[in-house]
Amino acid sequence: MLDVYQDRLDYLYARLNYERDGMPKAITELRLGRMRRLLRKLGDPQLGLRVIHIAGTKGKGSTAVMIAAALTASGVRTGLYSSPHLHRLEERYVIDGRAITADELVGLVDQVRTAVDELEVEEPLLQHEGSTFFEITTAMALLHFAREKVGAVVLEVGMGGRLDSTNVVRPLVSVVTSIALDHTRQLGDTLGAIAAEKAGIFKRSRPAVSGVQEDEPRRAIRRIAAARHCRLREVDVDFQYQLFDPRQPLDRPTAGQVAVQTWRTDWGTLDVPLLGRHQAHNTAVALASLDALAEADPGLAVDRDAVVRGFADLRWPARVEVMEQSPWLVVDGAHNVASAAALAETLQSSFPRTTRTLVFGTTRDKDLTGQLRELLPLFDTVIATRYAHNPRAVAPDEVAAAAVAIDGRIVRIEADPAEALATARRLTPPEGLICVTGSLFLAAEIRAIVLDREPSPVVGQAPA
Repeated sequence: MLDVYQDRLDYLYARLNYERDGMPKAITELRLGRMRRLLRKLGDPQLGLRVIHIAGTKGKGSTAVMIAAALTASGVRTGLYSSPHLHRLEERYVIDGRAITADELVGLVDQVRTAVDELEVEEPLLQHEGSTFFEITTAMALLHFAREKVGAVVLEVGMGGRLDSTNVVRPLVSVVTSIALDHTRQLGDTLGAIAAEKAGIFKRSRPAVSGVQEDEPRRAIRRIAAARHCRLREVDVDFQYQLFDPRQPLDRPTAGQVAVQTWRTDWGTLDVPLLGRHQAHNTAVALASLDALAEADPGLAVDRDAVVRGFADLRWPARVEVMEQSPWLVVDGAHNVASAAALAETLQSSFPRTTRTLVFGTTRDKDLTGQLRELLPLFDTVIATRYAHNPRAVAPDEVAAAAVAIDGRIVRIEADPAEALATARRLTPPEGLICVTGSLFLAAEIRAIVLDREPSPVVGQAPA
């Protein structure tokens, strides 16, 4: 079975894979026509699904997992499709908190592969421009959820929105969590342009929820919602939240509580299910999305008790994830300036004041200097490293040079992530904190080391 499983992975990863090879130079390289034709070959499984579609620069994964957990706790059989995965491709396909098995993955690959082969025979041009890795894996998700007859699907956008492979559904609710500068070559170099791409998931006469607070992207989102006759629900307009910080002094990581009130429901005060002040915002967007969903389909209404149950044991790996104590080991996939700023604020507000060591490695085409400017002031020691299982890594000496240029500090270089972690453990006192960040690639590799797991069977498991 292992040989069969690896053969199917080899097939998938032989396809054009923007997660491994780097994003397209321009958004116009992406097309939805091929994705629609592939789904037609599979019987259009997306047409019978009740979908909540989620885009955003940051927060879309956390928001998605909150919505899915609440729906599952309410008794709705719920599928969650998210990307990237950290260790195994199966992590992308989850129903009620359980990822698919290796056997199920093989079966999905085989069925979709048959449709891809037929499509490429009928359209010879596709033999040179065939279905991509993300198109095939997204088709697998839609087929799996339709086959399993789930009651709802929470679908996370891969990149952008308008031309993303997931944008072949007609969702009950579309959500944009936040807008910040990222993937500027593909999506545009202004917040308004990026917002327009992400709001491209809005569908005519279907409700939309926005957690965007800045004026420029908010105007773009309002414009698209109006053009498509979407009932738009906005943070600070249709729903509000208030964060109550954890009490000081801290002796353990604490997220605090958030009070959320929407146009429909006073949710009261809830524990923030994930670490970080920014997760209060994501919680509010998730609850507003649940309210919009209940209006669109009363059969999917979720009450407060279900939310509390769903949030109680919520875990979202590599998002301010505490993996060890004495010293604290925090692993986070922050990979742009906005997410680095959110991580920095979380370390300040949710963890004890202590000696801190940064282990940092990132990806080409990211704002290396911008990320480091957010993080460096919080750390006493910096170790530059790289992830080993993907060719997009920035060389450690380049990371070190960027850090030196910012504040002149001495930076240790450890090219191997296992050695970087070992050095950090050696240099950090038991009461201190180690933070590993800069990319989900690096987060995945460090998690595998800590959990004593084999690395992903293939190269290129996660977009950074």
